[in-house]
Amino acid sequence: MKKNRFRDRSLRRQHGSETVEFAISATLLFILLFGMIEFSVALFDKAALTNASREGAREGILYKPNPRDLAVEDTAIKQAIRDYAEQYLISLGGPAQMNISIQRSDLNMPPGSDVIVTVDYPYQFLVLPGFIGTLGGVLELSSTTTMRAE
Repeated sequence: MKKNRFRDRSLRRQHGSETVEFAISATLLFILLFGMIEFSVALFDKAALTNASREGAREGILYKPNPRDLAVEDTAIKQAIRDYAEQYLISLGGPAQMNISIQRSDLNMPPGSDVIVTVDYPYQFLVLPGFIGTLGGVLELSSTTTMRAE
């Protein structure tokens, strides 16, 4: 008879401990899970940004007859980058805000001259914006592509 009472008291003291253990381990599990999702989305956006800068550089090295209008060409390069980014970047909350810079080694673009396209994109965290935002804010993704006109 004594053994049963002792066991009953021991079980009553541990009542709810599984819930507390689950709450602690589930919190860590969800933070790890959402961190992996966030990291994979950031890597995907970096790859999409690299491809967008390549599309812009390809647009920049296309042959254009003289007289060349660099303002129109720059607009076409930026539009090619924005079109690609709108299709592939994962950004919630509207179109991506990118900073695009275009440099040319020679303004006349003879064969052998380079076009350098740099795209900077402030990546905003999607899954845990409040939690990660307190740790460091916005992550700056950047991609530079250099192509030679042939």
